[in-house]
Amino acid sequence: MKRFSLCLMVLTALLLGQAAQAQIVLPGPTQVVPPPSPPPPPKLEVPKMPQLDAPPSYNYRPLPRNSFSDRFSKCLEDAAGAGLGPAHRGTYALRCAN
Repeated sequence: MKRFSLCLMVLTALLLGQAAQAQIVLPGPTQVVPPPSPPPPPKLEVPKMPQLDAPPSYNYRPLPRNSFSDRFSKCLEDAAGAGLGPAHRGTYALRCAN
């Protein structure tokens, strides 16, 4: 008897479970989204070629120089790295920074 009532409950649950649907899908026209337009092609630029008969151009400006304190600090670090004692580091740094 237990088996029969158990089977009856399972069948009832299966039959009633089919009636409930979470979403109803109605047939209709599908909405197709057009693909995005392709990106524009990359710009191709021809590099400027040097002319054989053109005079060379030179940059005559000197390179910017660091301040005296920056040069002096770097010279002190170089002197310490070279193993000079504290008495000789100052003399080396003064001559190096100028």
